[in-house]
Order: sequence, then C-alpha cells, then structure tokens
Amino acid sequence: MTTTKHVKSVSGITVRLAGDSGDGMQLLGTQLTNTSALAGNDVATFPDFPAEIRAPRGTRAGVSGFQVQFAKEEIFTPGDTLDALVVMNPAALVTNIQDLRKGGILIANEDGFTDKDFKLAKVDANPLEATVINDSYRLIKVPMTQLTRTAVSEHGLSPKIADRCKNFFAMGLVYWLFGRSLDPTLRFIDNKFGKKPDVASANVAALRAGWAFGETTEAFGESYQVEAAELTPGTYRNI
Repeated sequence: MTTTKHVKSVSGITVRLAGDSGDGMQLLGTQLTNTSALAGNDVATFPDFPAEIRAPRGTRAGVSGFQVQFAKEEIFTPGDTLDALVVMNPAALVTNIQDLRKGGILIANEDGFTDKDFKLAKVDANPLEATVINDSYRLIKVPMTQLTRTAVSEHGLSPKIADRCKNFFAMGLVYWLFGRSLDPTLRFIDNKFGKKPDVASANVAALRAGWAFGETTEAFGESYQVEAAELTPGTYRNI
C-alpha cells in the first residue's frame, strides 16, 4: 500500500493506546512494538494493566493502556510525554490526556463517547467538545466501531464479535500514521486465528480498513516515518 500524502521523517515517536480492559489495547501495543522492532527501530514499552478484578466496563478504574516509544537512535525509557494518544472511550481520555504534549495527536473512537459512557467515566459532558481539548491538541475523531462493523460485515460475525475487531482497525490506522508494515501483524493473525478463518479474515479486513481510512481521510495531512536505528550488532532479548 502507498500513500500520496506528505511523509515527515522524525527521530522518534511516543504513542499511548488506551481503552477499556476488553478493547485489546495490550494486543495492539504488543503488535506495534514487534512491528517497530522488525523495522529496525529501538523500542521501549510501558504496559499499564488494570486490576485482575475487572472494574465495571467504561469506568476510569478499568482503563487499560500500552505506551510505546520507537526511535532511530538508542533509547532508554518508554518516553516522558506523548506525541500521540489513541483513546477508545471517555474514561481512557480523562485518565491519560495530561501526558499528551501540547499540539500532540489525539485520536478518539467517537462511537465510544455516548451519554452512558460519560456517566460511567464521571464526566458531565462530551470531553471531545471541550475548548481546552480542541485548542490544545490535534483532535481526530474517528467512528471506529461503525467503520469496523462495515469492514467486517461480510464475514458472518455477531455484532459483539465484530466490535472486538475495532482494535485491529485502530491498529491499521496507527500503522499508516507512523509508517509501520502490515506484514508482521498479518502473519500474527494467520497464526493466532488460523483455525477460525471467519475471525481471521474479519481481523484482516478491519486492519486494512484502518490503514485505508488513514490514507484517504482528509483529517491527516501527513504521516510520519522513523528510520531504522544504528544499533550495535548482537543478540537482544525481548522481556
């Protein structure tokens, strides 16, 4: 896949992915990490797991996150401030927005911002409409749930199972934005879901739909590329 939009070269990116504990943010973060390592970047991560006793869905206590920094030079931390934040609901937004740098990219699944979600997150109104959010960050509102359902509609999944594919849609969008290859994750899907071809094909469709959205929407004027790092040859351990 190619894009005709401007590609900006940067030395490194720090991104955090946040949502409910059932939204697949840990999987998304792990795949982004592995893909970045295979691209030759140095990487550092900080998974943020909720309690094993799961909090009610949509609440602040139930937010699950995964932070990744990937760079073309040697790094030693997962990053102090975020260049990009991806959130799936209001709880994820209000518990993470303070770490996004001014002018940073905020990608929100606007389908997860409903009156019920506001109540669960204990916010009085839609935070995506707040002046401080729109003035301080590059807000990109994406109807991920709706777009995912459309992308997987031909694969015979129930609405509940179809909605679980939205993390792959988010993954595809993040991959496009930061110049990541789809190939490692396509191989992962084949290995992980090979015995469930309907689920595998739906996840592939969602992944590619996320990429296509980034490539075609006018919301993004450019994407970003982090070149491979010049690291000392040797054996590295993934812990």
